[in-house]
Formats: sequence, C-alpha cells, structure tokens
Amino acid sequence: MSISVVPVRSRRERRDFMELPRRLFQDTPQWVPFLVSDYRRLFRRAHPFLDHAEVEFYLVYRETVAVARVMMIHNERYNRHHGTRAAHFYFCDFTDDKAVVDTLFTTMEEWARRRELTALMGPLFMGATLGGGVLVDGFQHTAAMTMMPYNHPYYPGHYERRGFQKRFDLLSLFIDPATFRVPPRVERLAEHVRRRGRIKVVEFRSKRELRRIATRVAELYNPTLAIHEENYPLTEDELRYLIKELLVIARPHLEKVITYDDRIVGYLFGFPDLSPALQRNGGRLTPAGILRLLGEMRRPGRLILNGMGILEEYRNIGGNALLYSELARTAGNSPEANVRIAEIVQVNEHTDLMLSDLRTLGAEVAKTHRVYTRDLPRNH
Repeated sequence: MSISVVPVRSRRERRDFMELPRRLFQDTPQWVPFLVSDYRRLFRRAHPFLDHAEVEFYLVYRETVAVARVMMIHNERYNRHHGTRAAHFYFCDFTDDKAVVDTLFTTMEEWARRRELTALMGPLFMGATLGGGVLVDGFQHTAAMTMMPYNHPYYPGHYERRGFQKRFDLLSLFIDPATFRVPPRVERLAEHVRRRGRIKVVEFRSKRELRRIATRVAELYNPTLAIHEENYPLTEDELRYLIKELLVIARPHLEKVITYDDRIVGYLFGFPDLSPALQRNGGRLTPAGILRLLGEMRRPGRLILNGMGILEEYRNIGGNALLYSELARTAGNSPEANVRIAEIVQVNEHTDLMLSDLRTLGAEVAKTHRVYTRDLPRNH
C-alpha cells in the first residue's frame, strides 16, 4: 500500500488533520482533544504567532487514510533569543508504523533544510502558552486540558530510533490539598513579609478586576519565563491573545498577584481543570458544550496551576516564601469542596531551586514531557 505526503491545503485535508488524533486516541481515556476553533484559527492564519513565524501543515496518507501529521514551524524570534537555528514542530502524531514515521520525519528534515535550518526541535509551539514535549512518563494520568499534550507510549521510541536526543524535560507535579503544607519556617517568613507591608498579595473578586490589571501582569511574562529554553519573548499581540484566552477560563479567587510598593513583581495563576468537559465536547464548542464547561468551572475535581513566577531581585527578600504560602492556600483552601488534586504544569527540569522547594512542600512529579532535538547532517 502506497504512502504519500501532502501539504494541508483543501477542506478535506484540514478535516483529516483535525480528525487524525481522534482516531489514534479513540480508546484512550487520558487524551483531551484540541479545540476545533483553535485549529481553524491557525488554518486561517488568524493567530498572532503567525505574524512573525512561518508554519506549514503536512499529512501522511496510506492510500486514502491519514496516518500521520505535523505542523512545521520556523520561529525566528525563538532562534534569535536562544542563539539556535532550529525548525520546531508541533501536532506531531503518527501510527505505530516504521515506514509511516520515516516518511513523516524525512519530510520534516527536508522542510528544515530548505530554510537552511540546522536542527529539528520539539514538539514546541508557543512555549508556556501551549505545552510542549513528548510524554515519556505518566501515561496513566489524564492530560491537563490542552495545556500539555498526550501521546501513546510508542512515540518516544520512534523519536529515538530516528536519532533524536533529549533537549530538556518539562515536569508536571501533583499536589494533594490534604497533605500539601508549607514548612513552619517558610510560613513564618511569609507572615513576616505580609506584616511589613511592602510585599503584598493582591486578590480578585471578579473578572472585571482581573481585566483591569491583566496587561500589567502580562508584562512579567518575558522577564520571568522567556529565559527558559521552552519559551521566547512574546510579542505584544501574542500577550494580548494570551490574556484573552486565559481570562475565559480564569476564576478570580485562583489568581494572585504579588506587588512590591504597588509594583507588580510576581504572580500565581490557577485554573479549574476542564478536561472532563472538553473530552465530552470532543473539541467542539456547541451550546450544550459551553454549558458543560461552565458546570465544570463551578465544580472542578482538579485544579491546574500554570504560571508561577517572581522577579529575581525579590526572591531572596521574602518573595519566594510568600509565593509558596499563597500556592498552599490556593491548592488547599479552594472554595470548590470536591477538588481532589492540583497539578503544576510545565516546570523545566533545570529550575533546580523551584523543584527542590516544591518537593519539600509535598509536591510529587507525576508526568514528564521531553522536548527532543536532532542536528541535521549537511547535504553533500
């Protein structure tokens, strides 16, 4: 049976691109579908990421059946920031078939070479705004909405067979609200900081209050996160897009901002885990689906913490202690009585101090996503 590769152009090919993972994961209860509306925004080139990055979608067919897919990315902002010449890729899914995978990966390599790029790196898209990596450990756990991807256990073996090596890991940690505790010395320091009054925690009662401060908070993204290898400095349009997307699912009582003399210096973002509703909706936002999401937002069984940081100069004067104290309060004292677990996502393995602190507080690593890289041999 013949294998062919096509760039995604037609309506049918766009549908096949969106539907392929549904077939691959139809019997996998841990998988959470990507939103159809977000796919379409990318296909229409209506996403702010595409104002500065080049992307192209590919499908691999066996006869007339789609069996693999990928979105290839040339993110020049990332390459300039990190001093690399890598082609990134995302939405990389495939059947467990050597010939299919070889065809897909050869296509990816050729795409990169045509742009004089020297490596492949991924899965990686918009950094912390959309999770990256290949799941290599923790397959028994449900994906954290669409913030981190899910894949079958056979994926890593195909990457490694094709010569890919680990670039870095992104860790997800579970917090049991019943046992997660800040050590007394840290809590005492946090209370001391609160009493002094220069470093404060701003809490919110409504989304209107969140919207008023959102732009100022977004200004911290680049100085606190862009230094990590999975991220890059977002444009102003990307930051506005991020604000708009996160405000849809934000709950005011889960969002915290840390100020020093009224200057915003840190943040902690929590979200209700809407994975059950997203799974039932199949990635589509119908009127009934929106009601499911609203219901899940009011009564989530899990929380997701995706965004925690403080400017470096405020960490050693009590800012870190205050941040961890607020993390414990968010995870353990949520108004939602049925919250069973909180999940911190996208913690880079090289953030040694944060990981050590979180483990001391009782968090446990539950999932590992690996970003792979492969240098491309030169054509002769």
